[in-house]
Amino acid sequence: MNRALKLFILLSVLSYGAHGQQDPVFSSDSSKVYKKPEIFISQVKPKAPKPIIHELSLGYRANTDGWSIYTDCGRVRTQDLKKSDMFHNLLYWQLEFTEKTNPKEQKVTSATPNKFGGSSSYKYGKINNLYVLKFGGGFRKMLAGKPDVGCVSIHWANTAGFALGLLKPYYINVSTGDPHAIKYTDITQSDFLDDNIILGSAGFSKGLDEIVFVPGGHIKTALHFDFSTNKKTVLAVETGVNAEFYSTPIQLMANQPAITGFYDIFIAFQIGKRW
Repeated sequence: MNRALKLFILLSVLSYGAHGQQDPVFSSDSSKVYKKPEIFISQVKPKAPKPIIHELSLGYRANTDGWSIYTDCGRVRTQDLKKSDMFHNLLYWQLEFTEKTNPKEQKVTSATPNKFGGSSSYKYGKINNLYVLKFGGGFRKMLAGKPDVGCVSIHWANTAGFALGLLKPYYINVSTGDPHAIKYTDITQSDFLDDNIILGSAGFSKGLDEIVFVPGGHIKTALHFDFSTNKKTVLAVETGVNAEFYSTPIQLMANQPAITGFYDIFIAFQIGKRW
């Protein structure tokens, strides 16, 4: 009985020691011993960066009939978001402020000091200032892409929307009559165009309380060249044509017909960011 108990204890100890170590596995060839493969906990893959889907930019536009400042806010449209930071089409909203001018406008300076305030310089024959607030939507489609950020991408951009014209009368100061600040009317026409009595502009603030709102619409098409070397920035030049149409005829210069449509060619410079 004692011998059996001692044998049981010995076998138990040997069994515990065997489990505490890695069990070898013997092949049919007794000279080779294989160990069980070690099991490793798989590492968690790092999260991929989020695709670029938004764009916000500011721009300045030099038009053949004035100037504009604008902002674009858009969302990248692509079937493959993994490539949105390299090949991007953009659906955007645009807000723009424009001043329209006439090619025949000429700034001159009066030989007589403007003693009634304002400036001694004025635009001869100008009768109205036209400022335009535009709101529209557009789509920018990529024509030639750049898998490398150091290359230029070329896009075709089309925009259309609402235009609100703000028509303000242009005042000048004259040396005769009372009041000395006058705007162009059938009564003041002769004095308004007599450069012998004109002292200069009456100032920008004159006529602000007489602004007339003229609703209309606008449309433009352009080629957009993105030179950015960083996927998260916008550095672009845009060139194209623009057309605006208004509900009533607008006259900017004396002895020039009032028109409802304005057309121009432009070049724009744009900066912004993507995220």
